[in-house]
Amino acid sequence: MSPGGANPRLGILLKVGSVLGFTLMSACVKAGASVVPITEVCFFRSFFALLTIIAILAWQGEMPRAIYTRNPWGHFWRGLLGLAAMGLNFAAIAYLPLPDAIALGYAMPFFLTILAALLLREAVRVFRWTGVLIGLVGVLVILWPRLTFFKGEAASGEAIGAFCAVAGAMVVAIGSVVTSRLIVAERTTTVVFYFSLIASIGFLATIPFGWRMPDPATFAILVLSGVLGGVSQLMLTQCYRYADTSTVAPFEYASMLFGIALGYFLFSEVPTLTMLIGASIVIAAGLIVIWREQVHATRRTGRQA
Repeated sequence: MSPGGANPRLGILLKVGSVLGFTLMSACVKAGASVVPITEVCFFRSFFALLTIIAILAWQGEMPRAIYTRNPWGHFWRGLLGLAAMGLNFAAIAYLPLPDAIALGYAMPFFLTILAALLLREAVRVFRWTGVLIGLVGVLVILWPRLTFFKGEAASGEAIGAFCAVAGAMVVAIGSVVTSRLIVAERTTTVVFYFSLIASIGFLATIPFGWRMPDPATFAILVLSGVLGGVSQLMLTQCYRYADTSTVAPFEYASMLFGIALGYFLFSEVPTLTMLIGASIVIAAGLIVIWREQVHATRRTGRQA
């Protein structure tokens, strides 16, 4: 929490701003991926996010303190997971309609719950497990029309995108577990900095695999994706200084509204009824889990008072 105390309205505003920024970034990724390879898109997103983060931290007077670390190997492994997650999620955005890719990304908290129970020995109650199962059913509803290989057909581009989205959500969940241990002794801004640095270096190494020289308009879009990613990441980090996680978490689902609007106006994508039903199930399950955990957190606080 900030030294000035809690400010839930500011926290919510920062959260919604970060969600809008990440959704606009996704739209830039989708536009850029139609012209240049996805690994090149990932590099621009990482590198220009890194420059943006450095500039903002320097302006705030947090450099070089923000990049000091006692755990370089922890950041290295976290960076590799982030690199893999970005590649998978950006591939999903390239192959799928924007709202569909966003909706499948909502599976991450459900995978995180499973990993928290298995790896962190976190106590997960029946109500939360029920929410996870309902959420995964919603994910399956979104996936099913795209699983063409189950119908004896060749895997379509959307089937590949759906696989990348689910795999990306799993990798993000694993990365979140690693991050939860890393930030015990490390600043959040330090984690963000080294993730962008490692991703930039990793994706730069893919130049021999067929990068293309983007035209000026595509170059501007790719640079914008990085700036939006960097600013949005810092806004997300800052929102938790002013409001509790349970307060801002439900606003993550605003990305669906932003995604539908951007997909329709920028890419002429009309969401299918199946996607809307599946996304509604996933969002409802997520909100129920958030509400239930907030109730338990309130009870724990009451007992400790």
